[in-house]
Amino acid sequence: MGESDEKKCDHHKGLRRKILRRLFASLLILLFLILLAILIIWAVLRPTKPSFVLQDATIFILNVTAPNIISVTLQVTVAAHNHNHRIGVYYDKISVFAAYHSQQITVNTVIPPVYQPQNGYNVWSPFLYANNVPIAPFNGLQLSSDQNSGRVAMVINLNSRVRWRVGLFISGRYHFRVTCPTTIPIGNPGGFGVIVQGNAMKYHLSQSCKVDV
Repeated sequence: MGESDEKKCDHHKGLRRKILRRLFASLLILLFLILLAILIIWAVLRPTKPSFVLQDATIFILNVTAPNIISVTLQVTVAAHNHNHRIGVYYDKISVFAAYHSQQITVNTVIPPVYQPQNGYNVWSPFLYANNVPIAPFNGLQLSSDQNSGRVAMVINLNSRVRWRVGLFISGRYHFRVTCPTTIPIGNPGGFGVIVQGNAMKYHLSQSCKVDV
């Protein structure tokens, strides 16, 4: 190969490298512009957290059979409202349980994944169970005392992961926690309870919940 041919080969290699560098730079700029557009749209829309309300609770069973053994069957109704007019919400499966004095007293009940459209409403009515579940002895004694007094304080918890949808863009997953503290007026004549089935009593609560994302 002559000197002229070697120069042509080096020239072609240099041209190829220059084209590849420009192509790579163009792709980086395009990716940056896409990400910048997403961030701008996200900042303008400013998604707000959905609001949750614990509407009612129906007590079927609430027994403390020993100082540290509890059986529970209750149904709660929780309503969720997505206030965003341009952003939808994907909920992964939602785990729901009841807690008493910071201790979980029912097993997790799972609500299947659901999409909540812009300005959409969802209402769930899961059953929460516990069958002869051990709890802290002092909680068992306190719960028996609360039942006798006609006022039982509980917290209904919902845990999930959510994704926000803006047009075709879907965000990553965010941990989503809802806590609904309430006091159920069990056996209280002024508690507005309604017998719904057998000895089951339904209590209207309309209690706002705290939402953390």
